[in-house]
Amino acid sequence: MALDSGAIAWVLASTALVMIMTPGVGFFYGGLVRKKNFIDMITLSFVAFALVSIQWVLFGYSLAFGPDVGGFIGNLSNLGLNGVSMTDPGPYSTLVPGMLYMVFQLVFATVTMAIVTSGFAERIKFSSYLIFALIWTTIVYDPLAHWVWGGGWTSQFGSIDFAGGTVVHISSGFAALALALVIGKRVGYGKYAMEPANIPWSILGAVLLWFGWFGFNAGSAVAANGLAVNAFVTTNTATAVAAMAWLLVSWFHGGKPSSLGFISGAVAGLVAITPAAGYVTPMASIAIGAVAGVMCYFIMLWRQSKGVDESLDAWAVHGMGGLWGAIATGIFASAAVNGASGLIEGNVHQFVAQIVGAGSAVIYAFVVTYILAVIVDKTIGLRVTEEEEYVGLDISQHGERA
Repeated sequence: MALDSGAIAWVLASTALVMIMTPGVGFFYGGLVRKKNFIDMITLSFVAFALVSIQWVLFGYSLAFGPDVGGFIGNLSNLGLNGVSMTDPGPYSTLVPGMLYMVFQLVFATVTMAIVTSGFAERIKFSSYLIFALIWTTIVYDPLAHWVWGGGWTSQFGSIDFAGGTVVHISSGFAALALALVIGKRVGYGKYAMEPANIPWSILGAVLLWFGWFGFNAGSAVAANGLAVNAFVTTNTATAVAAMAWLLVSWFHGGKPSSLGFISGAVAGLVAITPAAGYVTPMASIAIGAVAGVMCYFIMLWRQSKGVDESLDAWAVHGMGGLWGAIATGIFASAAVNGASGLIEGNVHQFVAQIVGAGSAVIYAFVVTYILAVIVDKTIGLRVTEEEEYVGLDISQHGERA
């Protein structure tokens, strides 16, 4: 089949849309930390984009999407983009060149690492972050991407993930939780108020995320067709419902309609619909978004009640939202949308496959991240000194003020 110029144009545009999500995470997180750490949080995200971009071109893409090795990882036949053509269809799409598919997947990898920064916000050494990010992307993200999208064992078992609920969100959310447990609480956590630096910046970050997510989900059709349209509509619908659900339940529970609650709910909805966007109907996306908004809010409260300083709630929103979305795909998938049926249509195997795929990602991401964080901490140290943390990472790590 010949390359399709419409598909090429749409995937190029989608790649650019997803790119803006990585600095979007930086603004979202930057607004939530204290002013003395604002620059650092934005920098961590934007540096993730550059660092992972290099890793992906050199060997990350080959590990994730190269020919399968034992169902676990790709081989190194595409090292340095060897055999990845700018003019010929790639192995994962007949409509777009292999190099375009490669760079579309690149921006997924970059935003995943940006989300992980929630787990060590306001206390990570920048030098340690660079080393951790490079290794984490290689040994956690790349294998998971291969399992799900590169022909690995979970896809062979039948697990489906349209745009990254497992690969991006479960992996980053549970990695953030593991990091938070290893690196420990911020100094003064639970004793002193830690007011957000600038909520309007967080709102801007959420706007960039919502905007970019249309490329994330609708672009994952890798074609300009009806499936992309469906993914676009389900994405917007679930996000709107989750935003309102979190706003209303937190308003009832906390007494005020919080703008921060609204945007947190929006992100929860974006996360939850991601694995399902190209498999469910718009009406099903309403249910997925409603559950995500309410569930992630109460999980956040539970995390706070346990004194776990997973600072910016990547675990509650991305990890648990992604887990719900993966399971929801196994419930609501409709054969009329994309050929896959879920539990409601009588396909028990799909439901089981979703639980196996998501559960495996939870265990792998959490355990491997925990071990990696301990190794980095015991060798070069993950955390800044107490004095550097008191001064703030903008000054101590970057010599700059917001």
